[in-house]
Amino acid sequence: MAKKAAAGSRTSYRCADCGYETAKWVGRCPECQAWGTVEERGDSRPAIARVAAGAPSAPARPIGEVDVEAARARRTGVDELDRVLGGGLVPGAVVLLAGEPGVGKSTLLLEVAYQWAADAGAEAPSLYVTGEESAGQVRLRAERTGNVHDRMYLAAESDLAAILGHVDTVKPGVLIVDSVQTMSSPQADSAPGGVTQIRAVTAGLVALAKERGLPVVLVGHVTKEGSVAGPRVLEHLVDVVLHFEGDRHSTLRMVRGVKNRFGAADEIGCFELREDGIAGVPDPSGLFLNRHVDAVAGTAVTVTVEGKRPLLGEVQALVSRSSLPQPRRAVSGLDSSRVAMILAVLEKRAGVRFGEQDVYAATVGGMKVVEPAVDLAVALAVHSAAYDDPLSPRLVAIGEVGLAGEIRRVTGVGRRLGEAVRLGFTHALVPPDPGPLPDGIRTLEVSSLETAFKAVRYVPVQ
Repeated sequence: MAKKAAAGSRTSYRCADCGYETAKWVGRCPECQAWGTVEERGDSRPAIARVAAGAPSAPARPIGEVDVEAARARRTGVDELDRVLGGGLVPGAVVLLAGEPGVGKSTLLLEVAYQWAADAGAEAPSLYVTGEESAGQVRLRAERTGNVHDRMYLAAESDLAAILGHVDTVKPGVLIVDSVQTMSSPQADSAPGGVTQIRAVTAGLVALAKERGLPVVLVGHVTKEGSVAGPRVLEHLVDVVLHFEGDRHSTLRMVRGVKNRFGAADEIGCFELREDGIAGVPDPSGLFLNRHVDAVAGTAVTVTVEGKRPLLGEVQALVSRSSLPQPRRAVSGLDSSRVAMILAVLEKRAGVRFGEQDVYAATVGGMKVVEPAVDLAVALAVHSAAYDDPLSPRLVAIGEVGLAGEIRRVTGVGRRLGEAVRLGFTHALVPPDPGPLPDGIRTLEVSSLETAFKAVRYVPVQ
C-alpha cells in the first residue's frame, strides 16, 4: 500500500496505460481494468499562472487559402500498404505499425525503405534505424529479400539524440524506427521499454515529424492481449495505427487499419510472406476458399467486407457425438460468443440438439471474421454438419441471425454478390429487401432460419 502523503501536499495516482487519475491508490484501474498500472504521481495541484499573449508563428488564414499540395500523400511503392494508409505517407505523419514478434513487420518496412529509395522521383533517401538488431543482421536480411539500394541508409541506434543526428546528416524523405520499445531518451529517467521512456521517445519523434514535415514509421510490439505494448496514450500521439496480423503457420499476413487521420480506418491490406520477402496479394478471395471436387457436409461460403474490399470466405463446421460429460465447443477464426448464440438459436428455433454433441467451427486460410453478416453461413454449416447434408458449392449465404431466428439485413449486399459472381457462384441466400443486386446470380430471399433451410433444397448440389 502506498505511503500517506506528507501534510500540505496533494498526491494523485495515474494509470500508466490509459492516463486515468484518482486521489487514492487502487490495484486495478477503474477505466481500462488493467492490474498494477496505477502509479503515484506526486503533487497534482495545478500551478496558477497567467499566460501572456505571444506572437503567432504564422498568421491565421481562411481555410480555402491554405496550400494543400505540400500535404499530399506520397505513395510508398507497396500498393497494399498504400491502400490501408489512404494513398500513401503524408508529410509529417507518424505511423505506428504494431504486431507480434516474427510476423513480418521488419520485412515489410525494409520493402518500404527500398521502394522509397528506388523511386526515381524521390528527392530524399530513406533512413532505417534499428534498435533490436545490428546493422549487419539487417543487411543480411535485406540481401535475402533483395532490398538493397544505394539511397537506402541504415543505422543501428537506440538513443533518440543519435537518431536526430542521423536525420540531420542524411536528410531522409522517410524515417523508419524499429522499434519504439528499444529506444531511449536522455530526458526520461527510466529503463528503455518503460512507460516513461516510450512516451518520451514517441513525443520526441512526433515533434521531429511535425517540425520538418518528415513521415515517420514506428514499429511497436503487442501484448498477449493483442493491444499495443506500452501506454495507451501512445496510440493517441500518432496519426495512424496499423496492426500487422497473421498466423505463424500460414503465409498470409494482413495489415489492418485501426486509426487513420488521413483516410478510412477500417481498410485492410493482404500480403504473402515468402522466403524471398513479402509480396502484396491484390486478389485474396481465393486464399480463403477450398475448391472441393464433390460437395462436403459442414461447409458454407459467405462474403465479408473489410473496409471497401469484399472477401469470400469459407466456414466449416463439424458436429460429432461427444464422449465427455460436457461437450466441446471449439471456434477458430470466428467470434466464439456469436457462434454460441447461433447454436442456441438453432437448438431453440430449428430443433437441432447439441446437448451430447461436440461442435467445432472454423474459417479457412487463417481468415478472421467477426461481422454479423456471416451468421447465416455459420448456421447453415452447422446444420449441414449435424444432418450430414451437404450444401451446393456454388452457393453463398449472407445475413445476420437474430435471437428469434429471423434473418436481418446487412450492408453492401450488392457489392458482396458482385464479388461472388466474379468468382463463379450462381446462387445466394440473402435477407429480405437486399437492395440493387448484380446480374449473373440467382438470389433467394430468406426471412428466417426455417425458410433458409428450405431454400437450400432447391439449389442443386452438383
